[in-house]
Amino acid sequence: MNAPLPGTAERVFALFLGLQQQARRAGTVEQLAFAMVNDGQALFGFRHAALLVAGKVQALTGISVVEPHAPFVAFVERAASHLLSQGQLNEAHGIDPQRLDEQDRADWQSLSAPQAYWLPLKNRQNETFGGLWLAREQPFSEAEQSLLAQLADTYAHAWLALQPRKPWRMRWPRKKLLMVAAALSLTLLVPVRQSVLAPAEVVPQGGRVVAAPLDGVIAEFLVKPNQNVAAGELLVRFDATSLKAQADVAERALGVAEAELKANAQRAFADAESSARIDLLAARVEQKRAELDYARQLLARSEVRAERAGIAVFADAERLTGKPVQTGERLMQIADPTQAELRIELSVGDAIALQPGAEIALFLDSDPLNRHGARLERSAYEAQTTAAGQLAYRLDASFVDAPPRIGLRGTAKLFGDRAPLAYYLMRRPLAAARQSLGL
Repeated sequence: MNAPLPGTAERVFALFLGLQQQARRAGTVEQLAFAMVNDGQALFGFRHAALLVAGKVQALTGISVVEPHAPFVAFVERAASHLLSQGQLNEAHGIDPQRLDEQDRADWQSLSAPQAYWLPLKNRQNETFGGLWLAREQPFSEAEQSLLAQLADTYAHAWLALQPRKPWRMRWPRKKLLMVAAALSLTLLVPVRQSVLAPAEVVPQGGRVVAAPLDGVIAEFLVKPNQNVAAGELLVRFDATSLKAQADVAERALGVAEAELKANAQRAFADAESSARIDLLAARVEQKRAELDYARQLLARSEVRAERAGIAVFADAERLTGKPVQTGERLMQIADPTQAELRIELSVGDAIALQPGAEIALFLDSDPLNRHGARLERSAYEAQTTAAGQLAYRLDASFVDAPPRIGLRGTAKLFGDRAPLAYYLMRRPLAAARQSLGL
């Protein structure tokens, strides 16, 4: 909206008095902030206004709730920070884009109006505690700047009346302060059990890994995840087209070698040369027979069967079906559903001293109200990178009672030795200070 036209001094004065009246009638800082960024549009014609207090955006034109990570909010806060570093926030002035960095100038062109004006809000000590970012298409005239300066005094007075900044003072007697300090010191010496949280998963215990027996393409998964299978049941079938062809070729090559050996054996009685070739042809027959046996073994391996009874533990058959795999690549695991253990990934930053047999409490994501007890069995000495890209130690624990279903995930709480409460609270800050400062 454009600025008021000349000759409307009475209307301008009435609007200005109305703005002051709205500011004084505000019962909360939220109502006042809404009035500061919205009510002045009719008088000054700005496209949008942002209220900043202590460097943070508190209200925006036409917005009921400010999103802290919105692009415009981030831009205004960064721009105000640059102007603060240059000492440009204490006086009202039109903002020069050249005083901002390249990124802020680009955001200004895409997010804000061409002309912006900074209107500071000051307390009784003439200290700036906030301000208004006003943006529109035309620069603000001298008359409008005078009105804005008067309005800033009104807004600042109303804001401080609703939210006075009174320093908090401790007025207790010195003796009482010493007693409180002594009580706090004793409380910090109370021994408590150290504990940390870490992601955990219920995994099979003593399961049999089913790996790819040959290089090839999986044609079909014949079982589903968590399906019960019997010993000898067919699990996976590989594409056997090339293997069948290889076996047929080997079988025919063996027939040819046997026929050649038989023909030379019949001529050996009359032909010395044929007699000399019998040993060579016999060796060739054995070679072809070995090649045929190997081809048949590969053909037999194209069907993977379960070596034991249990449940088939794997994530998704579609991920591997129709894709080439290499020999030894893990396909699934056959496990006993009644035999399970807990696998924990303890991040390096949360590692505490844990002894074998340490108490562990598992809270499953699917059942967070019930606790499952476990005991630490093994802990790795070397940290490894997890799927999330973090360094963590692998810990294995056994369940005290009946284990949950294999594959469930949750959060494990690990309990260590007792330590003073002060050490429990300051362990992470002390570790961070030692890493950064070398103390």
